[in-house]
Amino acid sequence: MDTYPKDWKQKLNQIINGIDTPLGRAFDIALICSILISCFLIIIDSIAEIHATLGGTILLLQNFFLLIFTIEYCLRLIVTTKKRDYLFSFYGIVDFIAIAPIYLSFFISFGSFLPIIRILRLFRLFSVFKMGRYIDESGALLKALRASKTKISVFLFTLLFIIIIVGALMYVIEGPEHGFVSIPESMYWAIVTISTVGYGDISPQTELGKFLASALMLVGYGIIAVPTGIITSELSYVSHKKEARSGQSCPICGHSKHAKGSQYCNQCGKKL
Repeated sequence: MDTYPKDWKQKLNQIINGIDTPLGRAFDIALICSILISCFLIIIDSIAEIHATLGGTILLLQNFFLLIFTIEYCLRLIVTTKKRDYLFSFYGIVDFIAIAPIYLSFFISFGSFLPIIRILRLFRLFSVFKMGRYIDESGALLKALRASKTKISVFLFTLLFIIIIVGALMYVIEGPEHGFVSIPESMYWAIVTISTVGYGDISPQTELGKFLASALMLVGYGIIAVPTGIITSELSYVSHKKEARSGQSCPICGHSKHAKGSQYCNQCGKKL
């Protein structure tokens, strides 16, 4: 009698967390479809015309998917042996946030922020697709960002100084009559210009102002490549360092810089 519940939980766990069985694959497919359809409904419901005509139907369908996600969350709690670890894990928090505010909305108004919370459910697809192992590779990118933080900081401070100086100059040159009503407003224009976005809601009218804007545009094109080059250089260094550290030494030529998991030497071809 004591083993039956354990067997039942084990089979349920294989369905929910496994993909090696037909029921497990069917569960994953159903969950993927439910998440995508739910997010699609949230997106189209933000269109005023669709909300006016199909708002009631969409709400009914959303409540249906809410029930499905609630049942799934409860089942995951049932089958997991370490409930606390699941509750405070990344996916456990995502699952909880995706459903809890919807129930709380009956008592507390979340306004337009609620759909954004429900779209967080998309993160569950990483788990369903078993993509967690790829997230580990982001460690190399994080190391590259940490290694280049000093250079990036200097770059950002330099960029800030340029924006402040040019913004102040444009405020003096153009003035409120041309839309540069304050230095912060002029700094906003400088940010839009140096990033090469160019909204066009504010533009210089005087010859001197156009000359300064042209110079800032040219600086902007050169600046775009700076952080990319810094991070790429550090990322390349981290990748080469990782490959060198993870490789085995060749018994013939002694070469040790092999990619992780290599079976043959990339210099002499000898089996490692």
